[in-house]
Amino acid sequence: MDFFNYVMVLASVIVGLAVAHLLQGVAKMVQEPERKKLYWVHLLWITLMFHNALFWWWWEFGLSRVGQWTFELYVFVLYFAVLLYLICAMLVPASLGGYADYRAYYFSRRRWLFGLLFAFSLFDLIDSATKGWAHLTSLGWPYYVSVALRSALILVAFRSRSGKVHGTIAILFIANLILLAFLNFHTMR
Repeated sequence: MDFFNYVMVLASVIVGLAVAHLLQGVAKMVQEPERKKLYWVHLLWITLMFHNALFWWWWEFGLSRVGQWTFELYVFVLYFAVLLYLICAMLVPASLGGYADYRAYYFSRRRWLFGLLFAFSLFDLIDSATKGWAHLTSLGWPYYVSVALRSALILVAFRSRSGKVHGTIAILFIANLILLAFLNFHTMR
């Protein structure tokens, strides 16, 4: 087993737990007859992070071309996976506790959520650079614009308590993810 596969086994377990956490949370939302009222914006973010987790595995295959692994790269990849898990855990709590519904929970945790998403966006940029200059330049200007806009929108969401603003941002993030996925990662190179 080469080092890439060795590292990705542990990272994949962490991201697999993130996907399992999201799926269990959604199943719980559907199964519980006394459930709290759902919030469409919250559900959009859950959908986005589910797809982010699935796509993460695809994107990380680019690290298979890294010739020499360092301890720092190993830790970075694992922290990237942990960050993805924490975002998913933040979106789907074990219980709502004293919150009236998912909307109240979502807005009470928005700073944590968008702080983690901001870190995730930075990790994404570093991850792309780690895969080499050729990879980074192959992403083209749409990727760089996406990183800048994504970061700005995260900061807006961090501060805003408007459901319309959060809904619009979630829809833009989903569109961005789809666009970047099909522009840059349609086939494995």
